Amino acid sequence: MSSWGWASVFGGSAAKSKDTPKNAILNLRCTLGMLAKQEKQLQNQMDEQDAKARKNVTANKGGGCHASMAKAALRRKKHYEHQLELTSAQMLTIEREVSSIETANLNKESFNAMKQAQQAMKTIHGGLAIDKVDQTMEDLRELHANGEEVSEALAQGNVGQGVDEKEPDERLAEL
Repeated sequence: MSSWGWASVFGGSAAKSKDTPKNAILNLRCTLGMLAKQEKQLQNQMDEQDAKARKNVTANKGGGCHASMAKAALRRKKHYEHQLELTSAQMLTIEREVSSIETANLNKESFNAMKQAQQAMKTIHGGLAIDKVDQTMEDLRELHANGEEVSEALAQGNVGQGVDEKEPDERLAEL
């Protein structure tokens, strides 16, 4: 079977690349949950060994082998403490990785948005050249000037044609 599947034909690789950070974060958070359970279990085991050591120390007052049992319990407790420290360090490392992936993903999304904005600006300004803008503005100024001249010509043409001034003067003289 070919390595080409329907997903690659219909853009599955882009979706897969977007899902990769999400899957990594989910996997890391699942691991954090598992480590938190282990941390709780180690804490319980430490408490249990501490209780055994205390019990054997109080029972040792009468003499016997209780002292060696108390020491063994304290050694186990120390071992669990070390395991707890390692587990806590692992959790911290994983939390940092989650944060790093989230930050990197946000950076990538921000970059993609800026790149898309750049493309939009190129498309918008693609047809705009300064000579074309200057020529259009000059044409508009000429058209406005022509319009003003036409308006003035029309306004002046009506002023003189309204009433013949000689006729009223002649009639006034006749009266």
